[in-house]
Amino acid sequence: MNGQNRKDIKPGIEVYIVQKQDQRSGKRTRGIVKDILTNSAQHPHGIKVRLQTGEVGRVQEIVE
Repeated sequence: MNGQNRKDIKPGIEVYIVQKQDQRSGKRTRGIVKDILTNSAQHPHGIKVRLQTGEVGRVQEIVE
């Protein structure tokens, strides 16, 4: 599942994100969602979240 719809993302789920500094390389970071930072219902580049580790990025994929 992609991370473009806010309704699919809840605190506690595992996701892959791309951080701002990794957007060019496409390097993804795996982690557990702590906070959802995007207020809109959807975003074409992925919903912005904060992981439990404190890293912030846009969700690229939801780990099933």
